[in-house]
Amino acid sequence: MLCHSFDFVASADARVLIIGSMPSVRSIERAQYYAHPRNAFWPILFDTFKEERTDDYQAQKALIRRHHLALWDAAACCEREGSLDSQMRGIQFNDFDRLYRACPRLKTVLCNGAAAYALFLRSGYAGDRRVMRMPSTSPAHTMAYEKKLRIWRGALFGALEEGPCTGKENRACPEKETGMENGRKTKEAGT
Repeated sequence: MLCHSFDFVASADARVLIIGSMPSVRSIERAQYYAHPRNAFWPILFDTFKEERTDDYQAQKALIRRHHLALWDAAACCEREGSLDSQMRGIQFNDFDRLYRACPRLKTVLCNGAAAYALFLRSGYAGDRRVMRMPSTSPAHTMAYEKKLRIWRGALFGALEEGPCTGKENRACPEKETGMENGRKTKEAGT
């Protein structure tokens, strides 16, 4: 089946880009990012910013824009049966130059899982931005929700503060906790 990603969600002042791989079958059917009810993406964002959770997609997109984030997928289209990233074939990448022109302040890229991280690096669009592999919010990634939340919250707040994460701050340091530092894997995430 030929799958197509959606356009990016962002405000012009976005500072942090969150990258997925390709929307799931459920997301494509609903034309919404992270539409699977067991995916932790939206709960993590709402809990991070201490806002009431909602399934309203317009409110979810508003949350992205309100907090200076951008959301997109590494792949623009691919052939894939089902929703598994491992089944993606014939991948064409999104035009991140277009996103960077629309959001010139993007300095940090948080990749939602290993596949998104690998695809984004392979796309060649990282440039001099800090690229971090985050634990996947997919229900297939069995890390406990509280641990995912702690890692994502630390990465989001650290990136929005625009300072490097030294581990001395009063927040979780995702590079320390996931073994990621400026896009280089130093150990398996979450171990």
